[in-house]
Amino acid sequence: MLIGAHSIIYSTQPEADRKFLRDVLKLSHVDVGEGWLIFGLPPGEVAVHPSESGNAHELYLMCDDIRAFASELQKHGVTCSDVQDQSWGLLTHLTLPGGGRLGVYEPRHARPKVLSAQARSRKKAKRARKPAARRKKVRKVARRAKRR
Repeated sequence: MLIGAHSIIYSTQPEADRKFLRDVLKLSHVDVGEGWLIFGLPPGEVAVHPSESGNAHELYLMCDDIRAFASELQKHGVTCSDVQDQSWGLLTHLTLPGGGRLGVYEPRHARPKVLSAQARSRKKAKRARKPAARRKKVRKVARRAKRR
């Protein structure tokens, strides 16, 4: 069963881009050694678009208010492109410190329900506890019957 997705941003200045993701976008992270940070992302989704080569993949982040997002990034000196009104949402591109561009958009399209790994884990644990709870109830009823 899938537990998540791992996206990669290639950069000519990885330390600067990691600092940006950590300090400006404030993504949670873990250091897996020697300053190599892996960042947590909000729930995601994947879509399949037609392509001639089938060999290109893209990463976009989503937000609920693109103009407020772009305004906040400008306070940190981050350049964002003009907001483009697309049929599927409002789109901007930010420029990472390493020079790469990252798309961010405010979606208009329907969004799939996303179940977090933590929620799945709680649900699984709850299902596992149910039989034990039923056994306790049966024992309790049996004890009452014995007392009578």
